[in-house]
Amino acid sequence: MAVDHRLATRGEQPRRRRRSLGDQNVRVERNVVPDLALTQFVESDLAELVVLQRCCWVQEAILNNTLNIPALHESAAEVLKWTTRWTVLCVRRKGRLVAAVRARPAGDAWEIGRLMVAPDLTGQVVGRWLLGRAEGLAPTTVSSFILFTGRYSTRNIRLYQRAGYQLCEPPADAGGHIQGAVFLAKPAMSR
Repeated sequence: MAVDHRLATRGEQPRRRRRSLGDQNVRVERNVVPDLALTQFVESDLAELVVLQRCCWVQEAILNNTLNIPALHESAAEVLKWTTRWTVLCVRRKGRLVAAVRARPAGDAWEIGRLMVAPDLTGQVVGRWLLGRAEGLAPTTVSSFILFTGRYSTRNIRLYQRAGYQLCEPPADAGGHIQGAVFLAKPAMSR
């Protein structure tokens, strides 16, 4: 079930409500950036999602001095495949896909990944807001939120630390993540 939440301008009082997103409930705060709509990924989002992730990870490749980043190389078929294993949220502004994130259970943790915001909207709290929405999808049984980013992606690290994450050792089963990545976690009870 897709959810379409129009977000009010900054001057309005935030309104909170719960909406169903599949089997999950999403708590949405209206008051971020005008004209945003939050939806669950549908296959018609695929082409734009591939383009968005490539444009967002170019800067990460430059900062971390590597092109060995899956988001830069995945085909549409590979992206579609992981969308079936993750809960994927998309954000549109005036019809354009401007942000996305994915999340899934990982043992007793909730793993968040591929948090992406179109370069022209960075620094406008969309990433922080979307991170909170991804955390809000976690089952109440998870003990922590985990994610990773590039070692030299200092802007991302600051964003996550402001959201309560701390740098930590990678989980024992962290295979498949990018070499040189740093891991961050925060207790789920702090949400």
